[in-house]
Amino acid sequence: MLNTVLSRLGTLGIGIVLARVLGPESFGTFAVALVALMAVLSFNELGVSLAIVRWPGDPARIVPTVNTISVAGSTVFCGAAIVAAPAFTAAVGDPHATDVIRVLILSVLINGVVASPAALLQRDFREKTRLGIDQVNVWVGALLSLVLALTGMGAMALALGRVAGSLLAAVMFLRASPLPYRFGLDRENLIPLLRFGLPLAGTSVIFFAVGYGDQLTASTVLGTTSLGYYVLASNLANSPISLLAQPLRRVAPATFSSLHHDRNAPRQTLIAVVSVLSCATIPPVLAIAASSEPIIQLVYGDSWLPAAPVLAWLVVAAFMKILCDLFYDYLVVLGRSGTVFCIQAISLIVLVPSLVVGALLFGLPGLAAAQAVVTLTVVLPAYGWQLRRTGVGISALIKSIRLPVLVGIASGVFAGFIGSAQPNIFLTAAISGSAALVTSCGLLYHQRDSLLWITNIGRISPVEVSS
Repeated sequence: MLNTVLSRLGTLGIGIVLARVLGPESFGTFAVALVALMAVLSFNELGVSLAIVRWPGDPARIVPTVNTISVAGSTVFCGAAIVAAPAFTAAVGDPHATDVIRVLILSVLINGVVASPAALLQRDFREKTRLGIDQVNVWVGALLSLVLALTGMGAMALALGRVAGSLLAAVMFLRASPLPYRFGLDRENLIPLLRFGLPLAGTSVIFFAVGYGDQLTASTVLGTTSLGYYVLASNLANSPISLLAQPLRRVAPATFSSLHHDRNAPRQTLIAVVSVLSCATIPPVLAIAASSEPIIQLVYGDSWLPAAPVLAWLVVAAFMKILCDLFYDYLVVLGRSGTVFCIQAISLIVLVPSLVVGALLFGLPGLAAAQAVVTLTVVLPAYGWQLRRTGVGISALIKSIRLPVLVGIASGVFAGFIGSAQPNIFLTAAISGSAALVTSCGLLYHQRDSLLWITNIGRISPVEVSS
C-alpha cells in the first residue's frame, strides 16, 4: 500500500507538471508510444512468469526455463516492434511518434529479463523489497522526464525517463532475486509451461485490446490531441482506485495460490477483497465523477477542460475494470486460462464497434461512455457467470458491494450539490474529496473483519486456514 501511494503521488504530481509543460499534443504523442509498448508487453514473456507464482513445488525447477523463454521472446518481440514502429504510427495518424516508440520499446527487453525475479518476489510476498525497486523506477524516470521536458525535448523526454528508470530497477531486481539468475531448457517442464502460458499470453493480448482499445480509437478516429485529453482523464480516473487496487492485485495471485489446500478459503478471500475494495473506492469514484470539471480545471488548467466529461465516465469504468482484473487473477490461479481468454474475446468483439460508434456520434464523452457501458453489461456479467461455476456465490459478491454503492451514490450527490452551490473550484474539490474520504474510512471500519482477514493471510498456514 505504501509503495503504491508513493508511486501514485510521484507520477501524479510530476504528471501534472508535465501536462502543463507539454500540452495535449505532445502528451498525445507519448500516449501513442505507450499504447505500442503496452501492446508488446502484454505477451512478450509468453505468460510463463505467472507460472512461478502458482507453481506448487520448488520454483527453482522451472526458473531457468522461464528465463530462457522470457528473454528469447522479449528479444524477438522488441526487435519486431522497432521495425514495425513506422507502420503503427502511420496507422494511428501520428508519424512523429516513431522515434519515441523505438526508444520506449526497449522496456520490452528489460521487462523480459526481470520477469522471473519479479515473479519470485511476488510469490514470496517480498513487498518491502519491491517498495525500494519500484520507487527508484518511478522517481528516477519521472524526474529525468521532467528535466528533459523543460529543455524542450517534448514526448521523447517521457520515453527516455521511462527507460532509464526501468534499467535501474532491472539491476535491483536481479540483485534481489531469491534465486540465482540462470538460463536453461528443461524439456520436462517446457511443454507444461507453454501449455499454461500461451493461452494466458493470448488472453493478455485481448486483455490489452480491451484495456487500450479506447485509446487506439481516440487516436485513429479523433486524433492525437484528443488522445492526449483522453489519456490524462484516464490517468486521473485510475489514480484513486489504484491506491488500494494495485496492492491487492499485486498479492492476489500468490494469495489465492497459497490457500488452495482449503476449498472455501480462496472464495472467502475473494469476497473479502471485493468488499474492502468497494468500501475504499466507490465513494471517491462517484465524488470525482460528480466534480470532474472543477477537478480538471484546478489540477491541470483551463486548456485541459475537454477532458472533464471523459473523466466522469472513465472513473466509473475504472472501478469496474479493477473488479474484472481481480476476477481474472482468481480464475487464472484456478487454472482456467482458457476461460478468461473466451471472456476477453467476447468483450473485445462487443467493445470495438461500441467504441467507434460512441466516438463518431458523441466524440470523447461517447468513447468513454461506451467503455463504461460495455464493462458493466458484458464483461462483469461474463466473469460473474464463470465465478458462479467455480462455486463463488454471486449473491454474496453483490451483498458485499451493496452498501458501498448506496453510500457512494450519496457521496456523488453531495459532491454535485457542493459544486452547484458555490463557484470556488478549490473548495468544491476539497469539501467533496474530504467527505468521500471520511465516508470510505467509515465503510472500511464497518468491514474491519474482512480487512483483518486479508491482512492475516500471509501470517497463517494452510492448516490454520483449513481449521
